[in-house]
Amino acid sequence: MKFMIVGKASEETEAGVLPSRELVDNMTAFNESLAKAGVLLAAEGLHPSSRGAQIAYSGGRARVVDGPFAEAKELIAGFWLIQVKSREEALEWALRVPVPPGHDGIGLDVWQVYDAQDMPETSLTPETAQRHAALRATLDHPAGP
Repeated sequence: MKFMIVGKASEETEAGVLPSRELVDNMTAFNESLAKAGVLLAAEGLHPSSRGAQIAYSGGRARVVDGPFAEAKELIAGFWLIQVKSREEALEWALRVPVPPGHDGIGLDVWQVYDAQDMPETSLTPETAQRHAALRATLDHPAGP
């Protein structure tokens, strides 16, 4: 089962304040423990929303809305993508994420990621399932340059 652990943004992350050396060291140790356990698929921090954009849809048309965006607590500052055996294991890992000092109330979201096996057979034709498997294989083993 794949889960995404999403780190919430704060006023500091939205202002572009970089984490302290201590927090970077703690996050690196946490990421190393995920990798050593063989569950880490990806982990990245995100730039402030002022450097991002959203795509908004109206009347069947898409438009770009440039950041920054209003509610920092609604935004994300980074994520981990992990593959574990259960929701409980995902939560155990999330509970180990280092919390920056003075960031009470800033939290994490833990979301299970859909996989093709999670889709009902009525949602995928055999052709679509085969195409999905081929695409996944290229993502798992990308061709070299």
